[in-house]
Amino acid sequence: MQNKNFDELLKAQRVYFQSGATLPVSFRIEMLKKLREAVRKNQTEIAAALKADLGKSEFESYMCETGMALSEIGYLIKHVKKFAKPKRVKTPLAQFRSKSYKLPSPYGNTLIMSPWNYPFLLTIDPIADAIAAGNTAIVKPSAYSPETSKLIEKMIAELFPPEYIAVVTGGRKENAALLEQKFDFVFFTGSQSVGKEVLRHTAEHLTPAVLELGGKSPCIVDGSAKIKLAAKRIVFGKFLNCGQTCVAPDYILCERSVKDELLKEIIAQIKLQYGEQPLENADYGKMVNAKHFERVCALIDPAKTAFGGGRDETKLKIEPTVLDNVSCNDAVMQEEIFGPVLPVLTFESFDEVYALLAEKAKPLALYLFSEDKKRICEATQRLAFGGGCVNDTIIHLATSEMGFGGVGESGMGSYHGKEGFDAFSHTKSIVDKKTWLDLPMRYQPYKSKFYEKLIRKFLK
Repeated sequence: MQNKNFDELLKAQRVYFQSGATLPVSFRIEMLKKLREAVRKNQTEIAAALKADLGKSEFESYMCETGMALSEIGYLIKHVKKFAKPKRVKTPLAQFRSKSYKLPSPYGNTLIMSPWNYPFLLTIDPIADAIAAGNTAIVKPSAYSPETSKLIEKMIAELFPPEYIAVVTGGRKENAALLEQKFDFVFFTGSQSVGKEVLRHTAEHLTPAVLELGGKSPCIVDGSAKIKLAAKRIVFGKFLNCGQTCVAPDYILCERSVKDELLKEIIAQIKLQYGEQPLENADYGKMVNAKHFERVCALIDPAKTAFGGGRDETKLKIEPTVLDNVSCNDAVMQEEIFGPVLPVLTFESFDEVYALLAEKAKPLALYLFSEDKKRICEATQRLAFGGGCVNDTIIHLATSEMGFGGVGESGMGSYHGKEGFDAFSHTKSIVDKKTWLDLPMRYQPYKSKFYEKLIRKFLK
């Protein structure tokens, strides 16, 4: 849906929401089941679109996008009845005789803006959360992943009427026009720079928003770590999707005593996982476009390249690349890399790590490889980050049982599972007061000493 009159589209969704059609939990479950069936039915087309946009293999497409989307939808189908129920809470004695409860309610008309790096998963997941919570949605996928965006537009148009769920394609012009509208809730996944623009626009309308952004996520390896296993898991997390993962390890902070061993094992793992000629590996992805290809290539310092550095401009492919002897002043440390380049920095003590990371923007993820339980406890408590793993990378986002989101510069709010339902819901606090008893103590005139003593007793 391009060049649509957004005023009219949003007006139609407001009318549809106000009709109450989206409120019954049975309706939400029915719509989630329709969405799940459509994803199952279109698996071949989804894989083809992701291959065209990002060079993803069929296996990686299912493992990291289609399968995870199905898992989230299935989780919501199973649990949405429980999520949507009113939750009884205790009532203070001063409110005798009453019933107090919290009632999850949909925000109403929502806007979902999704990114290009996992264009299917990061569009379908929030759509599922919006449906489960009882909202309508206008969905704006990224222009940088055109084949996946076209497929999502086709799927959604076949599944739902536009007054319920609608997809708007296009680029910056459409983004800007949508952000001028007054939605009840905005869900955005993307870069920090665009996230700031989204927040400026939502602030104008006092619209609540969830921002899933990125940042430079550190990967800390101390002297007690199992180096070979650490290298294997770091290589998987870093070079998956050609490094274009918001929670990829952006750089390594390695204890100096094990740096040489770690570098050796990382290089060995790159060869094992991607082959001697990664640019010829059909299962190794590509950069999304020429602009990002050139940006990442510019971050590779040949003088500090310990491995890789090769590229194929015609295929938009960059070899898995490792940089050694990197300092915080190097260009590669000034921005989120979002590509297959892994800088390695060293430290002597964890006091250096704490001081360094305290000065940096709060990352979306943090990874710690260590066998020292005391160190693990201390680091995970002291360091600020959205989420992460101990002795692994990126897998913390692959569960509907935990929320996923950033903190500070890496985002606000979270989603997945119950947190996703909550993100798209407003919880009403309600007191249901009985009418057969009306205690007089709260009413003027305040002259009774007995009532005063009673109030002080209740509210102490």
